[in-house]
Amino acid sequence: MEASALRTHMPKTPLNQNTISKIQSFSSLHQSHPRGFHLKQYPIMPKSLPFKGIQKGLQLKLSFGREQCVLMAKCRGSDGEVVKESESEGGGGEGLTYKEAGVDIDAGAELVKRIAKMADGIGGFGGLFPLGDSYLVAGTDGVGTKLKLAFETGMHDTIGIDLVAMSVNDIVTSGAKPLFFLDYFATSRLDVDLAERVIKGIVNGCQQSDCVLLGGETAEMPDFYKDGEYDLSGFAVGIVKKDSVIDGKNIETGDVLIGLPSSGVHSNGFSLVRRVVQKSGLSLNDKLLGGSTSLGEALMAPTVIYVKQVLDIISRGGVKGIAHITGGGFTDNIPRVFPKGMGAHINTGSWPILPVFKWIQETGKIDNAEMMRTFNMGIGMVLVVSQETAVRILAEGNEANPVYSIGEAVDGEGVTYQ
Repeated sequence: MEASALRTHMPKTPLNQNTISKIQSFSSLHQSHPRGFHLKQYPIMPKSLPFKGIQKGLQLKLSFGREQCVLMAKCRGSDGEVVKESESEGGGGEGLTYKEAGVDIDAGAELVKRIAKMADGIGGFGGLFPLGDSYLVAGTDGVGTKLKLAFETGMHDTIGIDLVAMSVNDIVTSGAKPLFFLDYFATSRLDVDLAERVIKGIVNGCQQSDCVLLGGETAEMPDFYKDGEYDLSGFAVGIVKKDSVIDGKNIETGDVLIGLPSSGVHSNGFSLVRRVVQKSGLSLNDKLLGGSTSLGEALMAPTVIYVKQVLDIISRGGVKGIAHITGGGFTDNIPRVFPKGMGAHINTGSWPILPVFKWIQETGKIDNAEMMRTFNMGIGMVLVVSQETAVRILAEGNEANPVYSIGEAVDGEGVTYQ
């Protein structure tokens, strides 16, 4: 039986290159389909696609947030009668998305591509600068609109931990030990007591990552920010021997993905989180899912600083690649550490999903693909290790420092979920 017609339900706007690449990855289906599977790549998806060997009743549904492409197969028997025609809705839906909340991940990726044409070596979690037999590894980041929740809740004591974490967690993915950190604090009118609370959090973060707060800048800019509000950015520098750099080049099929748990949302995705809170009608003082923790406390939980744990694991060998799960979630961050032609398969039930993510998804009616491309989903750092190393790491895990085997390295680029 052959497919006599094949149609696509198109989203309102053309599919972007990232989505097309994900659709292209489905060509791996030919490995399990005895009659084969073929899909060409197009700049803009047409209304029909060439397939070979579609079985009776087969429906392929590719869903990537708002950009949902549903492939339809109408199958006919030998007498020409239509025996099966599957159909499903196209793009759209009522769930919230990160892009609708104001953050366009694809635009950010495009900017990185353009910058890479002007500066070599751009695109990793940290920038490497050669220094003798070592590399200095530098990173910079902020805490995004999590600051908005700090202003609303008055929780300013831990936002500095978030600031340090976002940079030092990035540079440790190369195997670098953080050396020092610098901060930038900007406000319209300096509130010394408030600034002190923020800086104490930064000091705490530096202590957790065993680095020095070397200096910083306090900028007072009248009329630029609202009263009581401020902005933060941070800069971390670390060092690693050239022969000890973790770069993912030696990752092989079958290597294991080890996940280190997060404390919650950490410091990305808050533009979408704030939309969900607004939609829910809840106060940040309301208890989350009937528990003892308020919604504000759950969302403001400081980002885990993984430096000491990761460096300890690295020191015993077998670590081939490390991904810090921040903006872009699993979908965009894990591929950054893989060599060309390789990707990851994630077993989504292999670690506990924190209640805050369940609340975000259910309240915002956010689909799984959007969640996996926006949030860390309970895993803040992923290590790609040999199978032998995985056995050791998992055996050493305990209640204080749990670790999870969450997937494996596979042939074919991108990330698949099961």
